[in-house]
Amino acid sequence: MNPAESLKHTKWECKYHVVWIPKYRKKTLYRELRKHLGELLKDLAAQKECRILEGHLVSDHVHILISIPPKYSVSQVVGFIKGKSAIAIARNYMGRRKNFTGQSFWARGYYVSTVGKDEEAVREYIKNQEEEDKRIEQLSLF
Repeated sequence: MNPAESLKHTKWECKYHVVWIPKYRKKTLYRELRKHLGELLKDLAAQKECRILEGHLVSDHVHILISIPPKYSVSQVVGFIKGKSAIAIARNYMGRRKNFTGQSFWARGYYVSTVGKDEEAVREYIKNQEEEDKRIEQLSLF
């Protein structure tokens, strides 16, 4: 078990399994983008004093195990990460120089689950996502 982290007057261990999808759930999401998106998400999480403990970029969705201090809400952190990453993606990969309005890269919602004592099970689940997606795609071809 990992030791609890601390703020000035608080000891805490708050971990969440978060999943979100790109808008229109395009399968071509991560060819060139996949290499840079992992570091981008980690940097954005660090700006909110959060740590991405485990993460996987599947062809049409993102899985992360994130540690969020209790002074931030999950929606605040996920909204920040999705919003700032969408702006960075638009600037670097879509050729837009200014902030764009009316368009977004990520879909509006996300899935979140608290991680208690079963952290290892969640880590294994995230690691095995790509193999499971390939298996499901092969089954659907028949």
